[in-house]
Amino acid sequence: MDVTTDVKVASLAERPEMVERVLQMPDSWPEFITQDPVGNAHYPRIARELPHYVQFAEDTHGEIVAHAHSVPFALHAEGRGALPARGWDEVLVWAFADLRRGAVPDTVSAISVVVAPHAQGRGLSALMLSAMRDNARALGFREVVAPVRPSAKHLEPRTPMAAYARRLRPDGLPHDPWLRVHARAGAVVDSVAPASMTVAGSLDQWRAWTGLPFDTAGDVEVPGALVPVRCEPDHDRAVYVEPNVWMRHAL
Repeated sequence: MDVTTDVKVASLAERPEMVERVLQMPDSWPEFITQDPVGNAHYPRIARELPHYVQFAEDTHGEIVAHAHSVPFALHAEGRGALPARGWDEVLVWAFADLRRGAVPDTVSAISVVVAPHAQGRGLSALMLSAMRDNARALGFREVVAPVRPSAKHLEPRTPMAAYARRLRPDGLPHDPWLRVHARAGAVVDSVAPASMTVAGSLDQWRAWTGLPFDTAGDVEVPGALVPVRCEPDHDRAVYVEPNVWMRHAL
């Protein structure tokens, strides 16, 4: 199916009445991923405070099947310049701090590309990434950066992210499917963000999020996690620190 003729892409700035439907679209994130406090504090604000930076795809039946969120920020402000080691969390904090004080943004960061579970495998992720890039270009930006969550890294959680991110296929494209979509769009790997997202909770919380016992000290492999979760029964806590891969899209 030709996805480009099967859906219409618009922004929430163009169609603000769609905000609730976009935010309520089903997704396939693991439960623990939705427990990041930085994300919970800032992600819902994008649709309402930065509607130009939210694109969504609507199919011929009027159903929302994908959306893309991004944020503008001042990468080259004093004290910054390099993409942050705290990746996704840090760029959200920067973006909303810049918005609050009226700083002029110079870069757009991807925050998410989400495809509804029943619509996956139709090329919508690449379509939404392209829409995000086109939007940033139309708004006058020269670069999009992305703290990318490699889509197949969860299959080998003990492989160091730096080695995984640099793994290539014989054709020279990244081994990972989602890194490959970015590379095909023109992006290059910049660096690893070693602490892009942090989720901490009690052992009971982790049991509820994952269905796993969390009763043994050490590293616990959790379905959907890119690296093991550190379990500390003596302190009744477990902590997940997710690395991402910073990629840069010159526009």
